[in-house]
Amino acid sequence: MKMPKKFRTYCPFCKTHQEHEVERVKKGRASTLTRIERQKRRSFGIGNRGKFSKVPGGDKPTKRVNIRYRCLKCKKAHLRPCFKAQKFDLVEE
Repeated sequence: MKMPKKFRTYCPFCKTHQEHEVERVKKGRASTLTRIERQKRRSFGIGNRGKFSKVPGGDKPTKRVNIRYRCLKCKKAHLRPCFKAQKFDLVEE
């Protein structure tokens, strides 16, 4: 799917349609202090850490795409419900 890098859409902060800049959201570094990470450290302390119990089948053909829309007037960003796409490209118009 091809999507323009800039286009006009609704800004929930300005409450009007404004020019927005589009960027793909990257996954941030996971915190080591969350409950699930501490639980993993306790349970995976010994053995093979579950390396050999991989379920066959591999990855799914389509992934969900998270996109951040940044308003060029108020500089605030918002997200929308993500959608599935096999290929995702940002193009200049």
